[in-house]
Amino acid sequence: MPATKLFVKACPFACALLLATSATVFAQSFPTKPIRLVVPLAPGGGGDTVARLIGQKISESMEQTVVVDNRPGGSTMIGTELVARSAPDGYTLVVATSSHGINPSLYKLPYDPVKDFSGIAFIATSPMMLTVHPSVPAKTVKDLIALAKAKPGKLNYGSSGMASIVHLAGELFNLQAGVKTVHIPYKGTGPALNELLGGQIDMMFASPVPTIPHVRNGRLRAIAMASAERSLAMPDLPTVAESGLPGFEAATYFIVLGPANIPGPVVRKLNLGGTFICDPSHLLHSLYQLLPDNGWRITVLYLKAIGKHIAQE
Repeated sequence: MPATKLFVKACPFACALLLATSATVFAQSFPTKPIRLVVPLAPGGGGDTVARLIGQKISESMEQTVVVDNRPGGSTMIGTELVARSAPDGYTLVVATSSHGINPSLYKLPYDPVKDFSGIAFIATSPMMLTVHPSVPAKTVKDLIALAKAKPGKLNYGSSGMASIVHLAGELFNLQAGVKTVHIPYKGTGPALNELLGGQIDMMFASPVPTIPHVRNGRLRAIAMASAERSLAMPDLPTVAESGLPGFEAATYFIVLGPANIPGPVVRKLNLGGTFICDPSHLLHSLYQLLPDNGWRITVLYLKAIGKHIAQE
């Protein structure tokens, strides 16, 4: 075979081998500088809380600083786009929420929610908890529905923003209960929760992570959990479904993503570094230590299944 033809045939293989070797070498030394973990939400909410806990875990295991960067706004699109446009080197990640799967059906996105990202880890799912300010004279879902029907358009509910899972849960409640409560959007769960604590809003489908402590100290009242089953964190709290609205469920999820085309060895190192290795016993032990007694459900997904999950959403 002529040398020229042999070179042409061998070149693609050699290039692929060189790229694979380079990626492996890069991963061996990774990380050599701080990792930026973008949170497309305001401080103080469930997503912000879990992001800081996960950032701490990655920092400890990889012996490198993790900087949590809150970039709220645009129904999480501002912070998410920032990461989609970042260099695919593993140093810029985002904690994506259920809005990542909801937004494509509501907005024209400046990125593809599947193709423009590398899946790093699926962290957990969390059902929303229907919570009211103590001044609201309702202790059950039936009480709340009766109150809303007696005062149409008078009760309001807060959310973490337009088209967020919290907003959609509130509208689903209106639809299934046949009531009219007024939506008041905020730029994140933290600001909305502060307004609920102050009595400026009446109720909210809130994340259990920042809300349960306020329920336990009496500053808020939990009405029901928006999950198929009762929460282990609050086993005496009924679900919305068993309280008169069959099939009612509303939950968010949290996934760590990076820009598309991060080298495979770096993705696997981040996955392992965050102790998100797909060994259920290891994963449950690690994350239950980080997120104790708060209503979260740890979900194990293999790396390749993360993109499929987002596409299904």
